[in-house]
Amino acid sequence: MLPFWLSIGFLSAVQGVLVALPRPTLAIPLLDRVGGRWWALVLPLSIVVVIGAIALDESSADFLTWLALIAVPPLAAIALGWIVHGARPWFALAAIPLFAVAWAAKGELGGQSCALALSALACVTLGWLLVCVVPTRWVKLGIYAMAAVDAYLVFTELLQEPNTVLNAAAPAADLPKLQLVSWGSALMGFGDIFIAAVLGALLARDSRLQLRGAILAAFLCCAWDLLFFTIDTTPATVPIALTLLTLELWGRWRSREPANAQS
Repeated sequence: MLPFWLSIGFLSAVQGVLVALPRPTLAIPLLDRVGGRWWALVLPLSIVVVIGAIALDESSADFLTWLALIAVPPLAAIALGWIVHGARPWFALAAIPLFAVAWAAKGELGGQSCALALSALACVTLGWLLVCVVPTRWVKLGIYAMAAVDAYLVFTELLQEPNTVLNAAAPAADLPKLQLVSWGSALMGFGDIFIAAVLGALLARDSRLQLRGAILAAFLCCAWDLLFFTIDTTPATVPIALTLLTLELWGRWRSREPANAQS
């Protein structure tokens, strides 16, 4: 088993990679009809609803496990075929061997890596679709709200017990657990990589800004891991929100710089 520091550092780096993966969003007429700012609530509610449902009824964890098992592979295929940079339609077929290895080598590093790739790519699709239907300002507010909710639930220890139940739930036939992210000896929640993919889709219209955001996110996520020296669970959504905040503050400062120079 890999040491925890290496495992969690790798997962934090994956968060940074997810910021770099999505292509720019498109105007899709069908999605425009159902779009609106209220879809931004998906971000914070993805934590609140899941944790609340499990706290009220632990059997809901089994439903979420099966939902992830059914939804993640086709969503990952969509990302490979159309959404990530360099995507080609026939790349979507790669989701099949990824799932096969995740199943056959479950519990081994190769199987964990394939399961991680599927979950991460599925989040790219979900994040990209969300950014397609939600105005930019509200996506940003959704990211901040999700991080705030996550931090509150973690630091008040309301998240840990339901999260343990969700992580323990498993589908039949020893199928892979895709409702969480596991690599080496470290675990992350699905929401921790989802928020990174949302930020990536948000920044994708400016390739330089997206790359800058990816590097900054990887650095902040790894630095955030230092909290593990003092606590057992950290809200891994927070460094993604801090990445967005840093980029926004930097952008405002740069926009004021020419005005200050002229004065």
